[in-house]
Amino acid sequence: MKILEAKNITKTFPGVVALDNVDISISKGEIHCIIGENGAGKSTLIKCLTGVYELDSGSIFIDGKDAGKDRSLFDKIAYVPQEIDLFSHMTVAENLFLPYDKTGMKGLINKKDLEKRAVPLLKGFKIDVEPDTLIKDVPVSAQQLIQIVRATVHQDYEILMLDEPTTSLTTEDTALLFDIIKDIKKTNKAIVFISHKLEEIFALGDVITVFRNGKKVAHTSLSEVNIPWVITQMTGRELNQNEVFYSEKVSDDVLLEVEHLTGERFTDVSFKLRRGEILGFSGLVGAGRSELMQAIFGYLPAYAGAVKLNGQPFKLGDTNYSVSKGLVYLPEERKKQGVLPMLSVRENISISSLAKLQKSFVISKKQEAKLAEEVINQYNVKTPDSEKHIQYLSGGNQQKVIIGRSMVCDPKVLIFDEPTKGIDVGTKVEIYRLMKSLAEEKGIGIILISSEMEEIIKCSNRIIALYHGRVYGEFSYQEERERIMSAIIGVKPDCEGSCVNE
Repeated sequence: MKILEAKNITKTFPGVVALDNVDISISKGEIHCIIGENGAGKSTLIKCLTGVYELDSGSIFIDGKDAGKDRSLFDKIAYVPQEIDLFSHMTVAENLFLPYDKTGMKGLINKKDLEKRAVPLLKGFKIDVEPDTLIKDVPVSAQQLIQIVRATVHQDYEILMLDEPTTSLTTEDTALLFDIIKDIKKTNKAIVFISHKLEEIFALGDVITVFRNGKKVAHTSLSEVNIPWVITQMTGRELNQNEVFYSEKVSDDVLLEVEHLTGERFTDVSFKLRRGEILGFSGLVGAGRSELMQAIFGYLPAYAGAVKLNGQPFKLGDTNYSVSKGLVYLPEERKKQGVLPMLSVRENISISSLAKLQKSFVISKKQEAKLAEEVINQYNVKTPDSEKHIQYLSGGNQQKVIIGRSMVCDPKVLIFDEPTKGIDVGTKVEIYRLMKSLAEEKGIGIILISSEMEEIIKCSNRIIALYHGRVYGEFSYQEERERIMSAIIGVKPDCEGSCVNE
């Protein structure tokens, strides 16, 4: 039975047709997956279906009634955004039941009663936090699950919409979430699941709708198609699934040498990065990968150990020094730490090169615009012009801007922290090829942190596995996947199961 039908939806923005005469229907007891490249129209569709955007034309029917005439029908949709959207200085329980009037609570709120009501909800989702804990003290993966719990607290919902819900989840948490989604499906509710991870879609979904350039290009049962078919529909072209992206021009010259480095989340880490090499770092969430690289970059403190760049001692604890010496870190949290959302593409590109653009204490707008156009063209950034606010670009195009901005600093070492997080499969390949070309053509040493095993294996010349902040193995790209996975979960490569989790 159809619970939602959208007919002939069109939504435009200045210079862009975001949705072009789209039809889509969602049925009860069905997990409906929506996929498409960044900028394909998925986010605009969800904002239309949840009543955030007014339609230029078309109609939305929920439970057979026109939502354009009765906006209260949108209350039947529970939406969980990709970005964490919780109040960090409020407790878990307080966040769960907001807004209070929709959960049957009015007048003065009894915090103890709130916490008591939160306990069974947290247990049901196996979230191991106390209800009186402040959100800022809760791990990101648990925060993502709390968002989902909050959406389902409203018992009158008929449709649950999840936008990239596993981006911040561990493998274990993802498996738990899938079980919960399947249980919700059994209650005859509809689930809309948006993800760039094709393996998740095939593991969970019933049907799939594919978008490309604002249009619905395909809709079918997932049991009737495979991953290559979906990729072709998304991109309009076939991608070579066997293509690899590790550098084929690795020098013997050591660019970066880390010796017995110790910090808050990592201990006694040593490794070498060679010129033109892509060195992968793999590990579970919390293994200390990002913290290690942020310490090398100077953002976090290192308690012991040393770093050398080009054979010379490298000063720690100073990010400006790192950039000036050619070591640049591209953060995982692109929207929070990588871009300045309220500034234009031009300003985001030039921000790291203001000294070069300065003439008599004034920034040359002409040179700034020229630099921006060079980066946009060289890195194939899809934007109407350089004055577009970067927050309106897709995740993949934001990432290209960050890479282009970094290259203006003439880097010797680039640290990519989860560079394809929230990026579609077609744009992922562009990022991979870009990393490969930077390593091979410019001799840049690249460190790649990734939670995706496929990505690590396809892109890395060598792979270092971290477990609880320690190096548990070093592998070439030719190593068996099982050996790498074993090291990630704490089994050292030279062990036969006898030295687990030392």
